[in-house]
Amino acid sequence: MADNSKKLTGMLKKPHIRAVVFDLDDTLWPLIPLIHEAEQALLDWLKSTAPAALGQHSIASLREMRSRLLPTDARFAYDLWALRHAMLTELFSAEDHDADRVRARSDAGMQVFARARNQVSLYGDVLPALTEMGRHFQLGSISNGFADLRAIGLAGHFNVSLAAHQFGCAKPDPRIFLAACEALGVAPQHTVYVGDDVQIDVQGARSAGLRSVWMNRAGRAAAHEADYECRDLTELAAWLLN
Repeated sequence: MADNSKKLTGMLKKPHIRAVVFDLDDTLWPLIPLIHEAEQALLDWLKSTAPAALGQHSIASLREMRSRLLPTDARFAYDLWALRHAMLTELFSAEDHDADRVRARSDAGMQVFARARNQVSLYGDVLPALTEMGRHFQLGSISNGFADLRAIGLAGHFNVSLAAHQFGCAKPDPRIFLAACEALGVAPQHTVYVGDDVQIDVQGARSAGLRSVWMNRAGRAAAHEADYECRDLTELAAWLLN
């Protein structure tokens, strides 16, 4: 990873930073294995409780269903819960014409998925760094996913947490970044946003006037759009607090 110390001189000085806001998926925990396990848990549940509705479906074919449904409702662009629920509704409606029963079965399926979705494996640096940074800055989170920070056990670390499916738009839309700053009572220029995705997190934060930090756990080529690059939260906390 490139040394960014010279690039950052004068850009992000500790006296001017009052809040640090975090992405969740792939920033605080790995996402791909988590989603695979949640989708497998849902598939297993469907096989045991609704074999007729499931038919010959697999994880891959259910993903194809969601891809087909995505452009059918503008809400699905920011509400992944609603998209998955719509997939289950279509699945159950093929064999059951009782709307209330279909809704109840779809809700139950989403509970199965959500329970597994919240069984995250935090990166080892997360809890110590959040605890330390929380002593010096207001902390917040913004996510396009629908992880439940209360169920995960992290809610107490954040003063503000915004989720796209509840807010009504998703990153990189500047509105969700600005809403987090407003809720924290901190101006965008005094707020750092930390995320792993260059377009959604880094560019999105910068377009809203926040300082951007690229979480580069995989050691990819440097994202020059970011104000700072770090490999983990330990590195970020040390830099912010020095």
